Amino acid sequence: MPDDAPTDRPAPSRAGGAAKPATPVSARLRVFVLFGLGYFVSYVFRGINLGFAPLITHEIGLSAADLGLLTSLYFLGFAAAQIPGGVLLDHFGARRVNAGMLLLAAAGIAVFGQAHGLGAMMLGRLLIGVGVSVCLGGAFKALAQAFPIRQIPLVNGLVMAVGGLGGVAVGSPLSWLLTVTDWRTICLGLAGATIAVSLALWFGAPDPGEPQRQGSIAGQLKGTRHILGSAAFWKIASFSCITQGVFYSMQSLWVGAYLRDVAGLDAAHAAGFVSIIGFAMMAGCVGFGALARALERVGLSVNAFCGIGMALFVVDQLLIMLGAPLPMPVLWIAYGIFGGTGILSYAVLAEHFPAHMIGRANTTLTLVLFLLIFGFQLGVGALLNRWPVQAGHYPPAAHLTAWTVLVLLQLAGAVWYCLPNRAAARRPAGSA
Repeated sequence: MPDDAPTDRPAPSRAGGAAKPATPVSARLRVFVLFGLGYFVSYVFRGINLGFAPLITHEIGLSAADLGLLTSLYFLGFAAAQIPGGVLLDHFGARRVNAGMLLLAAAGIAVFGQAHGLGAMMLGRLLIGVGVSVCLGGAFKALAQAFPIRQIPLVNGLVMAVGGLGGVAVGSPLSWLLTVTDWRTICLGLAGATIAVSLALWFGAPDPGEPQRQGSIAGQLKGTRHILGSAAFWKIASFSCITQGVFYSMQSLWVGAYLRDVAGLDAAHAAGFVSIIGFAMMAGCVGFGALARALERVGLSVNAFCGIGMALFVVDQLLIMLGAPLPMPVLWIAYGIFGGTGILSYAVLAEHFPAHMIGRANTTLTLVLFLLIFGFQLGVGALLNRWPVQAGHYPPAAHLTAWTVLVLLQLAGAVWYCLPNRAAARRPAGSA
């Protein structure tokens, strides 16, 4: 298909022909619950170092840069696996691939929990990232196959909300759990829980009605190259990936340090705010997903609605940095609500790409996103390290400098997102 082919397609033609058969309600529910559980596990692993950080920093003797590198290796492994993961999803199906890869994540958290040096911990963290790398893309692919396209923004948002519970879990619940057991025991428990979710997916998730193994893997890699060469893809990805990259890199590590060092909260209250942000993100994902299609019917596109939410996220960051005279919970609830709005970009991709390429389109977007999270998490640690630690805290100037750099990057992404671009409204070359 040439680049100038129209992107708007009626739902029945998404798979490249006749309408797909309706998926039974019970099968849809199993898809939602089981793939949602997989993403919940992924989200817990993403942010677990936020609670572990003070303990492993003291036990292993890590600097801020070391901690940033160790935590961000999850995102590096996640990103590195996106393109092969997308090919595997489209070739073998989300059920098989998600279940198999979760076993690798279970091995990774077991290695991490038994490690006594930075090198082994880095290996474990990297294995975790690779192992959960298809949890998001696989869930979105399974949902796109099981649900009508008009419901995709809502169900995507609901799965993100289930994942957001993982963000809640690494706040106050993890803080409490660490008072009754040690972090190494928690790691072993997570390994067992991950194996259980893998088995549930393998034996409980339905297979889609359409056949897998669509063409050769080489042909599917060619399709991925078409996605990467698509102006429409990069237009969608610009602002979305930068804002989400900032939100998830901060939520999974540095927001706790900001709350302690800049806002002056003790560890318990900071953990409470981390959980609040997680709940707020859940509410935002569900609310924006439900509103997106409703507003589209009155003339506001999902793409435009997504842009408005991301812009409000940037505004909220500026208000936090400037110490706006608003209640702190209001500012941080808004941070969580608007931080996840870029997730609507996955629904926009579902309208631009045919069904047999959705796995690759989703994972390619996730690749860009997680590379940015890796870079932001590592970069913030490097910036903080330029200031001396004072009584276990970095000075507010260190955090505010890092936040300023991140806001400027988001503003640059917003300009690209908003600039008119005829190619952005076109379908990518090829439909391999």
